[in-house]
Amino acid sequence: MYLSWIIPAYNEEKRIEKTILEVDQYLRGRNFDYEIIVVDNGSKDATSRVVENLKGPIKNLKLMKTNGPGKGWAVRAGMLAAHGENRIFADADNSVSPGQLDSFLPYVCGSDQKPDSCFDVVIGSIEVAGAKIEEHAQWYRRALGKFSKYIIRFIAGLWEIRDTQRGFKLFSRRAAEIIFSRQRIMTWGFDIEVLVIAKKHGFRIKELPVVWVNPGDSKVGLGAYVSTFMELLQIVWNNIWGRYR
Repeated sequence: MYLSWIIPAYNEEKRIEKTILEVDQYLRGRNFDYEIIVVDNGSKDATSRVVENLKGPIKNLKLMKTNGPGKGWAVRAGMLAAHGENRIFADADNSVSPGQLDSFLPYVCGSDQKPDSCFDVVIGSIEVAGAKIEEHAQWYRRALGKFSKYIIRFIAGLWEIRDTQRGFKLFSRRAAEIIFSRQRIMTWGFDIEVLVIAKKHGFRIKELPVVWVNPGDSKVGLGAYVSTFMELLQIVWNNIWGRYR
């Protein structure tokens, strides 16, 4: 199988159908086989039922039900259960539209490519040239997000990566299996951790511009910034003690 598309979901009954249909419509127009994996991580609403109802018209749609501590748990479960030679996770609101994957796939390593001519991790970014943002969040969230990126880059040792937090990341099969099997952070800080692990194992990382639409109804509260900072320190500690080897 060429591609696995993983969607972590929590209480997404209002928009998960639209998201899945958009992803499937995009993938159906490509000349490769694929699967769409929705990981419902403990939803209290009808998310799973909506997904189940779509499994008839969308034959390659799969539902995983987990009950872990956060988004990182759901992404890890989907990545390790996937069968694709390439594996992407994307947010349940399609804030980065599915068609933007077209610009990512030429960069990801295939079985017939030399490691120095491709990348095992290709990530979406709103901080590199060519990115566009349609922002509806409050001004203080934008300011806090901007400031936190510098803190993350400096403390995590990822200064060369300008945007670690975008929910649109593509991995080769080999990278996904090595990185996510070593993941320890299961909540908001997991994005940082997987990039630290990737760098630790010598995987080349490519940052590409995306068009990002932030609808302004994000589930990320201000408390998530505090917990992410604490997780950032935990990532540094884990790295020092060799827990990602």
